[in-house]
Amino acid sequence: MLELAGIIILGILAQWFAWKFKIPAILPLILIGLLVGPIAAEFYTADGSKLIEPIWNGKKGLFPGDGLFYFVSLAISIILFEGGLTLKRDEIKSVGPVITKLITLGSVVTFFGAGLASYYIFELSWEISFLFSALIIVTGPTVISPILRNIPLKKEVSAVLKWEGILIDPIGALVAVLVFEFISVGGGSGFTQTALIEFGKIVLFGTTFGFTFAHFLIYIINKKLVPHYLLNVVSLSTVLLVFVESDIFAHESGLLAVVVMGMVIGNSKLKNLNELLYFKESLSVLLISILFILLAANINMSDLLLLYSWKTVVLFSLVVFVIRPLAVFLSAYKSNLKSNEKLFISWVGPRGIVAAGIASLFGTKLMKQGVEGAEYITPLVFLIVLGTVLLNATTARMFAKVVGVFLKNSEAIVMIGASDAARIIAKYLMENGRRVVLLDQNKSYVEESRNLGIEAFDIDIYTETLDDSAELNDVGYLIAMTGSDEVNKYAINQFSGIYGERGTYRLATLNEVKTNSVDNDDMIFTPKDDFINITESARDYPVMNEVNVSSAEDYQNKLNRLFDEERSVPLFVKNDDNIETIQETELSTVGNNHKIVYLGKEINFN
Repeated sequence: MLELAGIIILGILAQWFAWKFKIPAILPLILIGLLVGPIAAEFYTADGSKLIEPIWNGKKGLFPGDGLFYFVSLAISIILFEGGLTLKRDEIKSVGPVITKLITLGSVVTFFGAGLASYYIFELSWEISFLFSALIIVTGPTVISPILRNIPLKKEVSAVLKWEGILIDPIGALVAVLVFEFISVGGGSGFTQTALIEFGKIVLFGTTFGFTFAHFLIYIINKKLVPHYLLNVVSLSTVLLVFVESDIFAHESGLLAVVVMGMVIGNSKLKNLNELLYFKESLSVLLISILFILLAANINMSDLLLLYSWKTVVLFSLVVFVIRPLAVFLSAYKSNLKSNEKLFISWVGPRGIVAAGIASLFGTKLMKQGVEGAEYITPLVFLIVLGTVLLNATTARMFAKVVGVFLKNSEAIVMIGASDAARIIAKYLMENGRRVVLLDQNKSYVEESRNLGIEAFDIDIYTETLDDSAELNDVGYLIAMTGSDEVNKYAINQFSGIYGERGTYRLATLNEVKTNSVDNDDMIFTPKDDFINITESARDYPVMNEVNVSSAEDYQNKLNRLFDEERSVPLFVKNDDNIETIQETELSTVGNNHKIVYLGKEINFN
């Protein structure tokens, strides 16, 4: 009981520590696991036992027999299902062909490159070498996200890294399964046919079970055949059912099944999707915390001593500084990514829970079968996991600045609200070279925005973390322009520190327009117009207009004229390619090369 409670408590403390110091949680979790596991057994327990013993050894331990690995498999299935829920078709389309090449060509480069490196450096068998290389194909989305969250990057760069991490998990797991099956059946000439059959079974049953049960779950939830208080637990039990049943029909197909199931549900019209996502996200955090501590604690000091060699440094260096960049540059050849962006993507390639979990599972199974060299699998993979996380967590921000992908000026704009006026303004800004993202709970508004080619997402800002649904690393402006004064003020208070470093604005309230005063220090988007005025202007005159100004005095006169007009709303000042809001424009800087940009009725200033 003490061990189990200790794992949960230490895991959550590690998660808090990671949040506080803005590092991936995997780093403190693995270190805690090593401290209470092999390091405790070696240095500070009287009888040489671990403080936490994952596998029952006759005296103590949490899981008897293969119980630990059953738990690991089920936990990974839930984590991958949660990852599948976040994978939206619209976002996949925006990342371009680089992602496709990274998860295909890049995987091939990593597989053969790391396999050859481990074979010649550690002199392992071909089978063990390529099992190791298959396991490190994957990158960890739960590790990459906290790294990227603190670095302002172009949307394309952060999107490539984020979606590579999500999409490549089942691919790496599938390749590892095939190599493991090859070793288990003894290889030989008969393996080709066996591999093709196993591959076909995995794909067939994985996709079939995932697709079928996803639609089944969507149907029973939307038809309210499940009471609300059982919604999350029914969903959880269905995920576990899909994983286990698919695995029975085709060994190791369960991982693919739950990813497919998550993707189908995540892109469906499930009424309670957000609620399901929050529950699975919380559960994933808990499971990741428990898993990394358990898996690290399960390593023995003898396993770690296998890595105490110059060979380890050479292998790690080749994987990180040669093989990863080679995979990225080949995958991004003739793409729109610049060389410095490719370098940064090459640098950020941390491995995560899938690599660590499957490595522990397969490594232990092969050791029990007496396969030579199997004892290297778990420590080598953990070396890559811990080493890449430590490297990326400590250097990614600095490296982004060195190679020039760190955005000093975050020019993208997030607009809370996707009304008619917001869409007209967003379209104008996009046509003038600015990236705009609209967020709204109104699904029809979101759909209309997307039909106009505007990035838009159905998000409840009261309950959702914005960057879980959209790539917002390059955002520097926040404009809240919904019809609710409370929502606008909440958005400013909650998100201005994250997305409004260049400027934060909201619509004026009706009272502020009437009294010509502002309740607090908020920047008002258009000081003479509230939501009703700007909406009616967009309804009657759905256009953006520009008028030249010749001097600061001319600017002020024309601005006053626009303020007096009922259906003309001044919003921006344009100077060549630069666009500023009326509020941030200093009168002394306005000259004859400036224009006032306004929404609504065109005015004749002559």
